[in-house]
Amino acid sequence: MSHLILAASDQATTPIHALGEADLDSYLASVSDFIRGFAALNGFAAKAGQVLLTPGQDGAVAGVLFGVGDGMDPMVFRALSAKLPTGDYHLKTFPDSLVFDDIVLAFGLGGYRFDRYKRSSSPGPRLVTPGADITRTAKIIEACALARDMINTPAGDLGPLQIELIARDMAKTFGAEISVIVGDDLLTGNYPAVHAVGRAAAPDRAPRMIEMTWGSVDHPSVVLVGKGVTFDTGGLDIKPSAGMRQMKKDMGGGAHLLALGQMVMATNLPVRLTLLLPAVENAISGDAMRPGDVLNSRKGLTIEVGNTDAEGRLILADALTRAGELNPVLTLDLATLTGAARVALGPQLPPYFTDDEALAAEIATCARQAHDPVWRLPLWKGYVDALDSDIADIKNDSDAWAQAGSITAALFLQRFAPKTAWAHFDIFAWNPRARPGWASGAETQAIRGLFNLLCNRFS
Repeated sequence: MSHLILAASDQATTPIHALGEADLDSYLASVSDFIRGFAALNGFAAKAGQVLLTPGQDGAVAGVLFGVGDGMDPMVFRALSAKLPTGDYHLKTFPDSLVFDDIVLAFGLGGYRFDRYKRSSSPGPRLVTPGADITRTAKIIEACALARDMINTPAGDLGPLQIELIARDMAKTFGAEISVIVGDDLLTGNYPAVHAVGRAAAPDRAPRMIEMTWGSVDHPSVVLVGKGVTFDTGGLDIKPSAGMRQMKKDMGGGAHLLALGQMVMATNLPVRLTLLLPAVENAISGDAMRPGDVLNSRKGLTIEVGNTDAEGRLILADALTRAGELNPVLTLDLATLTGAARVALGPQLPPYFTDDEALAAEIATCARQAHDPVWRLPLWKGYVDALDSDIADIKNDSDAWAQAGSITAALFLQRFAPKTAWAHFDIFAWNPRARPGWASGAETQAIRGLFNLLCNRFS
């Protein structure tokens, strides 16, 4: 269970009264004149995110008033865990419109800290939930923390080998089978595009294809695919310094893949789960792939490299082809793939793509239920021609006339994806600005909604 959430505490806990604006008057009518006057003096109006620490007679904190606005969005509780001082708390009052587990989830997500490189750090507040079974919620919090830790870790400490070690540890924990193909063995193993993207890296950061399988063969086959580019220089089409600064996060899809896989395995969901994670560093050396090169792919299609900075779709092409070989009933891929997705929808709202109308509707519903926003964009067939190559079957950078870079990237992936139900998520995996409960840096996107979908389909 997350260290932010406790089933019990050996010390006194401070009560939290979470109040909607409509509930404030009735609550204040039930408390002492002192608390009522203290709230008025401090301008507490139960606006979303407002926090007021109320003192006891000894001057110590005796309680917490927390505003939830209209009382409809549990994610406001992310801000609460970011604003409370260190200590143990329990939820005494909250609006009937909210679900307790959603509040706990938001509190846990908002309390995340990345302190690996800090000499000292505060333990932060903890929420005590006596008598409540929040095991599933705690597992989601833990999995999201794993993904955020991976994304926040600099590439110098998290390369393809370290991703492999994390995957191996996860496989051992949950009794999964794992195989890894490394370096030049990718050529004999028929992952030529993965090899081409990662071959320029130093030998101790060699590319690899990680495959993990868990669950009974009698259960429905579900395949998850994640982009694992541990650092992206852009290759020979090198990025400018500003564009390269946060490229430690370019393995965000792979981190999300492992987090979602951990949720599935930790809750024993009855599926035959396969995780496919190509892990590479898009480095620069004398052996780097060049603009104009033509690559082979696992599917047999040749790919002209128009831009070496469009490398994520190349490694996903091989991985998605492998997914189709497993005859899945559902394939989901996650990738920090395009800046165009941010231009279209910004950093907080990742797009997803699928031609399966039932799956699209279910993704939208499950995302709303999980308070994990996503937005569907079309696989617009009018842009398919922008991927035509004069000398190969397809090229990895679309013609400029098409403009819609996130859509054309998804259309590229569709050429390699399984013919069964498939959806692609172009995530950002990052908070570009800090706000209470949303620390700057790594963020998980879409996977809470996708876990909800998998539970709905296969529980």
